[in-house]
Amino acid sequence: MPFVLAHPLSFGALLLLIDAVLWHVQPFKQRVLRVGVRLALFMVFSALIINAGVSPLQAPLFTDDPVMQLGATALGILWWLYAARVLTELIGLVLMRRIGHSGRLLQDVIGALVFLAAIVAAAAYILELPVKGLLATSGVVAIVIGLALQSTLSDVFSGIVLNTTKPYQVDDWVLIDGVEGKVLDIDWRATHLLTSTGSTAVVPNSVAAKAKIVNLSRPVNLHGVSISLQVPNHIRPRRVLDALERTLQGSSRLLPTPAPKVLLKEAGESLSEYVISGFISELGDKGSVRNQLFDLAHRHLEAAGISRQLDAVIEPAGRARALLDEVKVFRSLSEEERDRIAQSMIAQPYAAGQVVLALNDVPESLMIIATGVISVSVTGATGPVEAGRMGPGEIMGEESVLADSPSQATFTTLTSSIIYRIDKSLTRECMAQRSEVGRALNTLKAVREQSSRSALMAAPAPIKKGGFLSWLQTRQ
Repeated sequence: MPFVLAHPLSFGALLLLIDAVLWHVQPFKQRVLRVGVRLALFMVFSALIINAGVSPLQAPLFTDDPVMQLGATALGILWWLYAARVLTELIGLVLMRRIGHSGRLLQDVIGALVFLAAIVAAAAYILELPVKGLLATSGVVAIVIGLALQSTLSDVFSGIVLNTTKPYQVDDWVLIDGVEGKVLDIDWRATHLLTSTGSTAVVPNSVAAKAKIVNLSRPVNLHGVSISLQVPNHIRPRRVLDALERTLQGSSRLLPTPAPKVLLKEAGESLSEYVISGFISELGDKGSVRNQLFDLAHRHLEAAGISRQLDAVIEPAGRARALLDEVKVFRSLSEEERDRIAQSMIAQPYAAGQVVLALNDVPESLMIIATGVISVSVTGATGPVEAGRMGPGEIMGEESVLADSPSQATFTTLTSSIIYRIDKSLTRECMAQRSEVGRALNTLKAVREQSSRSALMAAPAPIKKGGFLSWLQTRQ
């Protein structure tokens, strides 16, 4: 300790070196601990130079020793810069705790002002420069620089406004000035977005502050999804709306609240535009849900006999034959074989809420959905669990055709439906002639079993009752 007091200026310089090394090496992972260590070193540094006779509020008085005078002056100036750095870190720590990552830009601006004040104070107290003249000169220089950097300063202050009002944050999906992407960073000059194509878009903060901003990530777990379709004007709108409403019922990925809807947006000279809209919980599922809605809309419109071509007409009499072209199981059959099966298909109507195929039933036919929406439910620990929904062109009863096995699920109509039946023996003849039919049915069975398992795993676990009343029930 006496040795330290004998050479305070040398040890003060050593403390500055230790601080710089520790800050760059970062042996402390927590920011609070790192700032605390820096604050402690600053206080020790301040005590050393003050004990050595160096005051940050006046010029050094070692006039008889030029080396000591120069060292003391340097340490006095460094004290002000060190103080500015520690104060900046403390302010940054407070901002990060209060407003998170978005406070980084505000911290940088405040830090720049603190360092400017420290430089002026060091010039006034340590170097005894005429600060008033210096401030006047710097004011003129600042005006010239401000005019030259007008657009850049606009970006900086716009960035401060964006970080303060927080219309978006890092990792949000936003639409700014027609550019959609994920926010990667908000720096002094611009907001960096990662677009859906994998490229980086840089939007100046001044543009973002003035533009219309759509934050697709807010509110959380509620994101809109919509598609638009054009249908010829000669088709009655009610028929189209009914088919598109069945499209909404056919998708279990849309949230029930707010309720999805269909509306006629615009009627043109030859085509009318219809819009299907709803909400999903995960923004990343937006693309796949849109694809599903387009596919379902196409199938339900076709099932209702509605063509989206101006001159095309779908004949109801050919619906059974057209269904076979849509069913993947029968794609390996020739045209003549499909014609023969279509002639034997029997249509059966069902009302909404009616069970088409119950659990453990062994049907005598393979069933193809012509119109409507069918809900598939399996039995879980807490009761029935919906495993999926089916629409036009999908089949039921494949277990019975393959091995006379009972149905592993219950199939219930959500809307009024029409279902075609193909005799089981005729389907087995097709399997004997075309091995591809059997393989397709086995693949379909495996996929549905996997879907059922996934639905059961995703179902909430039953809540076990506890307490005195539960104990009494077990004693009865």
